[in-house]
Amino acid sequence: MRVHICAVGRLRKGPERDLYDDYLTRFDRTGRALALGPAQLIEVEDKKGGGMPAEAALLERAIPTGSLICVMDERGKVQSSPEFADMLGQWRDQGRQDVAFVIGGADGIDPNLRDRADAALSFGKMVWPHMLVRVMLAEQLYRAASILSNGPYHRV
Repeated sequence: MRVHICAVGRLRKGPERDLYDDYLTRFDRTGRALALGPAQLIEVEDKKGGGMPAEAALLERAIPTGSLICVMDERGKVQSSPEFADMLGQWRDQGRQDVAFVIGGADGIDPNLRDRADAALSFGKMVWPHMLVRVMLAEQLYRAASILSNGPYHRV
């Protein structure tokens, strides 16, 4: 199952980019044997300042056709890492070829795109900077692959 992280904005060089790249590399390496991955980042930018509706239009074009859409949203479901791993495994086992995790810009995700999503996840009640959400999602993808492979990374 291919993983697409569709996000508003560009993740520039720096510590966030280094962490993101490290965790996605680990996910790709661990997930390969589990039929998870590869993962890719698709970044969009609304250079005309059209706000959430314009960002949503760009995101919708970035999401591969037929993908299961999971938005990262403060109103989404809060899950434990094992629950997230189980969900990824279920999507894979149901024959999903692609899953797109959607991360909005500073103002979030347009309600129309959010309503269209198959799932919505939250990293808690706090609001996180959208650039950090990328890093956190990459880490959780790697952790999920580790859990599903009974690897030592995730400790109970």
